[in-house]
Formats: sequence, structure tokens, C-alpha cells
Amino acid sequence: MVLLLFPALLFSGDSQTSSSASAGLSGFAHADEERALESRFLAVPDRKLAQEHLRILTQAPHMAGTPEDKATADYVAQKFRDAGLSTEIVEYKVWMNYPAEISVDVTAPADVHMHGPTREHVEGSDPYQEDPRVVTPVSEMSPSGDVEADVVYANYGTPADFQRLADLKIDLHGKIVIARYGQNYRGVKADLAHQHGAAGLILYSDPADDGDKRGPVYPAGPWRPETSVQRGSISAIWQFSGDVTTPGIASVPSLDPSQRIKAENSAAMAKIPTTPISAADAAPILQHLAGEAVPDDWKGGLPFQYHTGPGPVRIKLHLKQDFQLRTIWDVIGSIRGSTWPDSLVIAGNHRDAWVFGAVDPNSGTAAMLEAAHAFADLLKSGWKPKRTIVLGSWDAEEEGLIGSTEWGEQHPDLQKTAVAYFNTDMAVSGPKFGAAAVPSLKQFVRDITKAVSDPDGGTVYERWKALSSGSAAKTDSRETSTSTYRPPLASSTDVPVSDLGSGSDFTVFLQHLGIASTDIGSVGDYGVYHSAFDNFSWFTKFGDPTFAHEQKMARIFGLEILRMADCDVLPYDFEQYGKEVGEYIAAAEKRAAALPSGNSLEFGRASEAAKRLAEAGAKMAAVQKNSSGDVTGLNAKLVEADRALLLKSGLPGRPWFRHAIFAPGKHAGYAAAVIPGVNDSIDEKDFSELSKQLRALTSSLDRAASILEEAVAKH
Repeated sequence: MVLLLFPALLFSGDSQTSSSASAGLSGFAHADEERALESRFLAVPDRKLAQEHLRILTQAPHMAGTPEDKATADYVAQKFRDAGLSTEIVEYKVWMNYPAEISVDVTAPADVHMHGPTREHVEGSDPYQEDPRVVTPVSEMSPSGDVEADVVYANYGTPADFQRLADLKIDLHGKIVIARYGQNYRGVKADLAHQHGAAGLILYSDPADDGDKRGPVYPAGPWRPETSVQRGSISAIWQFSGDVTTPGIASVPSLDPSQRIKAENSAAMAKIPTTPISAADAAPILQHLAGEAVPDDWKGGLPFQYHTGPGPVRIKLHLKQDFQLRTIWDVIGSIRGSTWPDSLVIAGNHRDAWVFGAVDPNSGTAAMLEAAHAFADLLKSGWKPKRTIVLGSWDAEEEGLIGSTEWGEQHPDLQKTAVAYFNTDMAVSGPKFGAAAVPSLKQFVRDITKAVSDPDGGTVYERWKALSSGSAAKTDSRETSTSTYRPPLASSTDVPVSDLGSGSDFTVFLQHLGIASTDIGSVGDYGVYHSAFDNFSWFTKFGDPTFAHEQKMARIFGLEILRMADCDVLPYDFEQYGKEVGEYIAAAEKRAAALPSGNSLEFGRASEAAKRLAEAGAKMAAVQKNSSGDVTGLNAKLVEADRALLLKSGLPGRPWFRHAIFAPGKHAGYAAAVIPGVNDSIDEKDFSELSKQLRALTSSLDRAASILEEAVAKH
């Protein structure tokens, strides 16, 4: 219980009162010293400095690989050095495209006219929209191509949407599909369109989803104006993340060209020409389609009846992509640990943006720099972390999580040395805190928020819990952050923490290397995702005018790092991990039983293994709480148990993903597919593979439980 009777008085302005004593602070031999250290840390992050960081980082468009992107790398590197971090800029050579020629033209009927993409523009004051460096709207990793064909509307382009078109006997072969953003990752839309025979894909932002049907549009409000376009990668990140030509291999400048695969042969490259347009450009296409009138759940927010097509609207799509090996720049800063220097706490945020990137991602960069500022203050007083802290400013995340993935692939030893990875991406788009994490760190995140004040009164935890309505609190504009195949958890009645899917830089750390991870953000009404209007002007009007939430996120992000770096015993919660996996298995069993031949499948051993992990975790919790002296061996066992959840051969059909519990969903892209080997097999009705995946899952859970049981027996 947090003993705060008058939160509005205690938490006003920039003040920060630590409530660590009542915030689950455990695992420390000298908890009072840690509380005092945290209080000093929390007092440092500064609103005005965060504002200055964001202003400088967003003063120019800085797409990955551009000179402006390199300037942001130099800025972050200098701030890391100023904070006393050992700093280096790490280069990679990666396969990327810039748009050379992009055009979308209506060629029929004769009385329908549209030539796009129209330049993003709003009436009123926006000081950034005329910058000539604003990149033409583009779908990264789309092939070049020229296609002229009739158009079919596919709603959100989900599997169910394409099935509905099939049920209507609408043949997509050779057609151009137009689909609106939302419900799933844009790369999944492109893949499904290809699978159904489409020759091209146009993506657009419907006003019902993030435009004027949600509220006032920019510059009068926070939502997307009609000319605004969402750029984005369509790389198949559910196959692997990073450079599409070097799966599993770091794209260092010295890489032998023979080690690269041809881009056209890469499983991560999109197969059909794809490009985004605005609602304004989409309107004349959609308005003049014939065919079936769409059902209510397919209707968007444009002021006319939507139809499926095909035709009579015909589109000529011309895409000329400039694909090259381009240099990108990760910035790595570190503080060497004093007790366990080979044990690493890694935290990061990407720096590149499609255009100016105020929310995505530089609200996170500003928060990370203010966390570094607070570390600098502690270092000056003589503090050194027990574990080594590594801060990563990742590049080319927007193109397919490239910078973080290449760094992770370059350092496979992280699988042994890293104890946690903490991510923030769109750190601030509004006031509502939310988080995603592996089950072993969900309580850790909650406890961190109990120690940080909220600008709206009380602690962040109290505000978070008050605003929570029993569903996952963290939502953003990246289509969805809801887990697939995940039931409401009966094992936790606390504020909900989401599962980790993909779509940000934790992917390589958790799902390839097996490192326990979290992802945090503070969200609000945010309709300008991946557009020219995600800029400093939008942010200071609608995102966080006082920068109080930037300060809040710097404190939370930094405190995650500080507490994990200095704890004597790692705070992994394997009891909760086992309970949640048990619920995932029960849900999968119900899905399998609903299929033909599904009733004969045996899930019992996997369920028993999850129960065994939970029971071993409960016994380990007592050991963690009461351990003293040299805990090096105990921590090593905790890390070993965490890594036991990796699958040696990876997931079937996508071996880069090696985590038995979490992966991106094949048909969602960003959302988490829990126990993915099992659930993918159910989706594909492959009962032979399902049996194999149940055995692999059971083995991984038993390995983790056995390691914990052995450690408990020794303590």
C-alpha cells in the first residue's frame, strides 16, 4: 500500500517523492541505500532539457541513412559522452530503399481524376510541412513495379477480410487491392494480398480510424488531416527482423558480399508493389467503385457508400525504388559495472524517423537522454552500478528493426551476459502510461511505477490502475498491441501489462537471444503516426505541452535500468511466468479441440510442465527474498532458467525466432502470438507438427523448472 494521503500536494510541479519503501523494493542487501540513491536519481530529469533535446532531434527530417540521421547520431553520442558514458558510433551497411519515382493514377473511368501521392499539407500554422526533405510517402521493402489494373477494396486486409472477398467470388488475381490501415501490420496486408493473387496494393488512412471521425484534425486537434499519409515498412518481420539480406548475420561494413542473400530471394522482402496514400487521394478511388455494397463493419469514415469493386475504377501504379546498401549508425553508451561487470543491463530507443519523428521515436530519445543525465549526476557523486549499463540509440528501426537487430546479431554472447533489455519507442503521445513485458518482469514494471510521481497526481501506478479497465493498457498507432490467442489472465488481478509481440527494438533481444524484456510508453490521442505532422509543433500542442510526461518517462525508464543494475538478486518472477504459460496452454487446448481430430491431442504434459515451473518459481521467490552474501551463482541460475525457454531449432518455418513463449503473430505482425509453435500448428491444422511443438514447449518448461529446482536445493 502506498501511504500517500494527499497525492495532489505531494506530487506537484517537478517534485519527485520516492515511495520505494512501499513499492516492492526487494533483492537488495541494503535497501535503505538504494532508496536514497533512487531519490537522488528521480530528482534529476529535467523538463526543459527534454524539450531542448526534442527540439534539436526533430528540427529536420532524418530518415535512416541520411546526413540528417547522422547528425542526430552525433548529437546523442555527444550527450552520452557528456554524461560520462563510454561511447561509440557503430556502423552497419544495410539494404534499404528510398523512393525514386512514386505515382498512383486513376486511368478509368474517364471522369474520375486522381494523381497521387498528394503532398502532405494543412491550412493553418505548421512550420515544418514545406521542408523539401520530407520524404515521398513510401512502403519500405516494396519492390519496384508498374501495374495497371482494376481496384478491389479489402477493408483492413486481414485474413477474415480476404476470406469474405473469396466468399463473394471476387477474384483478386491481377487486381490492385486497396486496404485501410489498422487491425494488423501493413506487411501482413501485403503478404496476404500477394497470397490471394493481387498484383499490387495501395494502403490508406481512413478517417474513421485516426482522422476526423475521431475528433478535430491537426492543426486544430491531434488527429490525422485528410492529406496525411502513414509511411512504413512492409518487411516480413514475422519471418525475421533486421537487414533482409543477412538473416542471423550482422551487416558489418566488412561483411563478405557472398554472405548476403539476394534481396529478391529473402523471406522478409515484400512480393508485390505496395505504396501508401492519404484519405484525400483514396476518396475518388473508393467513391467510384462498383460491386457489392460493403457490410457495416467494412464502412469507413469517408462520406459515401463503400463498395468492394472490382472496378470500374482502374489504377496505374508506378513505383521505382532506389535500393542500395546504405550506412546506418547505432550509438552505444556504457557504464562499466563494479561488482558484475560482465553482467549487462541493456536499454534502448531508436532514433531514426520517417520524417521529423517527434513522438515516434524521439520522445523516447529525449527520455533516454534525460535518464543518462541522471546517471551522470550519480556518477559525479562516486556511484558505480553493480552491473554494466548499456544504452543503445538504434538506427533504421523504421525499415525493419535493423539497427538493434544487427547489433544483437553481432553480439551473440549477449545470450549469456545480458540480464534484461528495456525498450521505449513512442515514449510520449499523451498522459496514459502503459507497458508490455515478459511475465517474469510484469511485477517489476508495476513496482517501478509505484516509485514515480504522475503529473496528474499520485504515483504513476495509482493513475495507471485507476485508468485501467481490465484490458491491456498499452495501445498505440502501430495497428494493434493486443496478443493473439491470449485469454484474459485469471492469474493476475493487478493492473494489466501486455505481452511482447514485435514492431520495436526488443524483438532481437527477447525473441532471438532470449533476454527478458519490457517496453513502456505514455499514450494519448495520436493521429499523425509516420507522417510529416508528427513534429515538434504537434507535440507541443497536443502530445505533452509542459513536458511533464517526458520527465515522467525519463524517470520510469531510468529507474528500470538503475534498479536492475544495482539489485543484488535478479527480480525474475517465474511463478507468474509459469501461471501465465499454463493459461496460454489451456486456451490453445480449447482451440485445438474445436478442430477435426483435435480432441485426441494431449496437452496434459505441457500443462504439468507449466505448473511445475510456477511451483519452482514460488520456491525460488522465497530464496530470492532471503538470500545474502555471494549471490553470483544464484543469479547465474536465474538467467540460465530464463534462457531455457529458447528453442534450439527455432520455430518451424521461421528459425530466427527462437523463443518458445513469444513471437510476432504470422497474421498480425506486431501483436504477440503466445506459445507460437503450438498456436501456429493449430492455425495450419497440422496435428503432426502440433505434437512436436507441444513436446518442444514441454521440454523448455521442464528445463527451466529443473534449473530453478536445482538452485533452490542448493540454497
